Amino acid sequence: MVCATVIGLGLSTFASRAADDTTAPLPAKTNATTKATTDASKTAATEETTYGWESLFDGKTLKGWKETDFAGKGEVTVEKDHILIGVGNNMTGITWTNDVPRSQYEVVLDAMRVDGSDFFCGLTFPVKKEYCSLILGGWGGGLTGISSIDGNDASSNQTTTFRSFKQGQWYHVRVRVTDEKIQVWLDGERVIDFKIEDHKMSTRIEVDSSKPFGVATWCTTGAARNIKWRKL
Repeated sequence: MVCATVIGLGLSTFASRAADDTTAPLPAKTNATTKATTDASKTAATEETTYGWESLFDGKTLKGWKETDFAGKGEVTVEKDHILIGVGNNMTGITWTNDVPRSQYEVVLDAMRVDGSDFFCGLTFPVKKEYCSLILGGWGGGLTGISSIDGNDASSNQTTTFRSFKQGQWYHVRVRVTDEKIQVWLDGERVIDFKIEDHKMSTRIEVDSSKPFGVATWCTTGAARNIKWRKL
């Protein structure tokens, strides 16, 4: 399948990209991948011992979720203990169907790029009366940031960074939203510490269907598991 890619959820430049069969099994783990997966699981387990976490995924079904109504979406399935979000033309995702907090909350999940080279986790979430998306692995594979701030997407605002994301490796993601800040940790390292102040938060039009809370990919097969949140 050939699909267009948008850099960081909203650059205006598009390019064609061939995507592999989404039915392929998850890549075999290397020793490094196994260690990273174990570390991520330990982090998740530590957080689970604290108060108030509510699981949003039962590990078996899509109960509480729906497939996001993206044009050209790929297949979404539950595989063992994770949700497999298949490659689409351009986006595929899942959207939570129940009530969501607006502020003073945290979200955690493990996310993996299974195949492809664009973002494998576009996490859309509320920020008081507005919404935005955390992008992991955009712009050809490495962009990390919030989309959008004052109309500037994840490739061109105060949160823009670049990281190396390995294929077939789980990454533990933690997002904290308060009235004052959006903070993001990746495998325990804080990568975003953004003061909301008078800034306007928004989502790209391509992602609007993910609201109020959802996980999406762009021309990429991704996986998600251990999705939880709690009120602060």
